[in-house]
Amino acid sequence: MAINKDQIYIDKVIGGDMSAYSYLVDKHKDMAFSVALRIVRNREDAEEIVQDAFVKAYRNMESFRNKSKFSTWLYRIVFNAAVSRTRKKQLESTDLDSYVVDNYTTDEIKENVNRLDLEEQKILANKLIDELPPLEFTLINLFYREECSIEEISEITGLSASNVKVKLHRIRKKLYGELQKILNKEINTIYL
Repeated sequence: MAINKDQIYIDKVIGGDMSAYSYLVDKHKDMAFSVALRIVRNREDAEEIVQDAFVKAYRNMESFRNKSKFSTWLYRIVFNAAVSRTRKKQLESTDLDSYVVDNYTTDEIKENVNRLDLEEQKILANKLIDELPPLEFTLINLFYREECSIEEISEITGLSASNVKVKLHRIRKKLYGELQKILNKEINTIYL
């Protein structure tokens, strides 16, 4: 059975060894910052959120029940704080055009995307992902870039596992639609 190194340090922290917490902070600070930054899209706010989240996690370490990984528990704290911050600031984000999503088949989009070389596809996909609203970006980022499972994403976001799956499917479809829209503009520009 694999030893959970985080649990060793959690036990030390609960036992009164405050310095053991630095290991957990060092191990998880980058991902926590990434989660916060992608939601609030402001470096200073993200840093503050992460700092507050680590303080909150430290103060509530005894309530950590080992039902999930420490990282999942921590990222949930970060996620909730970041979402609360965006609500307080009443940030507005625009949804991708639903017309685009509904009027193209996945096969049509894939056919047009395949006309681009791999590097162009990556650049375009990353640009579109970066423009997603905070929750959608976070779901895509956690699933594809951080390789979190559906269950971990569910725990972090508070969404049910089936809701995460549905949202991921819709986001992919929206991204395909946006890709198609961009590709059609390029095709029309070339042939006009």
